[in-house]
Amino acid sequence: MSDLLVLAAQKRASSGKCNNRRSRKQDLVPGVFYTADGKNISVQVPVRDLEKVYAKVRRTTVFNLEIDDNGSKTAYPALVWQVQRDPIKSTFTHIDFFGVDLEKPIKIIVPVEFTGVAKGTKVGGVMETYRDQVRLIAKPLDMPSKIVIDVTPLELGTTLSVADLPLAEGVKAAYDTNYAIVSVLLPGKAEEEATAE
Repeated sequence: MSDLLVLAAQKRASSGKCNNRRSRKQDLVPGVFYTADGKNISVQVPVRDLEKVYAKVRRTTVFNLEIDDNGSKTAYPALVWQVQRDPIKSTFTHIDFFGVDLEKPIKIIVPVEFTGVAKGTKVGGVMETYRDQVRLIAKPLDMPSKIVIDVTPLELGTTLSVADLPLAEGVKAAYDTNYAIVSVLLPGKAEEEATAE
């Protein structure tokens, strides 16, 4: 765990709207840490530190949340669970973290990124993407930050499904149905698929 990013947090003695507002005025973002064993700890983190760490970990990468409780610091492997932002300024207003057991698999929604130009589109086909994120199961340190799909080999009339995803060993998709992710179809067929969706 020593090579994980560290986000320093302070334990909050109290919560509520007034206390949360006071924290924000001090450039601290109020939040809650849900431990792996079911406890809730009210915390606050410096907004600039949070912005830097969140830009790297998002909601898929484990980091160490180091909580300072009156001078006693304890680091917990954690993930970002929920983020609330100001609708106008887009600044953090609240954040929830959850603790993970590094040896136990978890389910996380991971973004999908498409790269390349499908062969089928060069002969009149239309590429249709059906999912821009997938739910995966893996141990926290094995979880990818995103799934990158190179669509270059896709010919006209071909579909890439969940079962075709390029997943590393120890990572699997959390679906019973083999959903389509992306297809290259004839223009008329693409319109029918879009209508069906």
